[in-house]
Amino acid sequence: MRESDFSGSTFNGAYLEKAVAYKANFSGADLSDTLMDRMVLNEANLKNAVLARSVLTRSDLGGALIEGADFSDAVLDLPQKLALCKYASGTNPTTGVSTRVSLGCGNSRRNAYGSPSSPLLSAPPKKMLDRDGFCDETSGLCDAK
Repeated sequence: MRESDFSGSTFNGAYLEKAVAYKANFSGADLSDTLMDRMVLNEANLKNAVLARSVLTRSDLGGALIEGADFSDAVLDLPQKLALCKYASGTNPTTGVSTRVSLGCGNSRRNAYGSPSSPLLSAPPKKMLDRDGFCDETSGLCDAK
């Protein structure tokens, strides 16, 4: 996939594990729900791409152009996320989501409800039930949704 042009392509749910896409052009591509584990994306063009719910663990995005990319609910390694946050900018024209917001830049909890790999970090509390399975009024969480 080196230096290939995939601009505007649709890769929904694709399996790209360990693929090498050095300097590939994914501008405006839909990469949502894609498995991109251990993928090489050095200097790739991801401008305005949608990577929602994609898995990018152990992938290398060094020097990638991510202006306007939407990483909503994508799974990224923390060091990679922090590196991308240093230069993340723009808003995705398709989803209207800011690149910085989708990466969780400046948010120590990544996003409001944790991440797909750790959903309970900051998930809303569940109802507190007593041992018989009824809501325990003393918990104050009987109306939790």
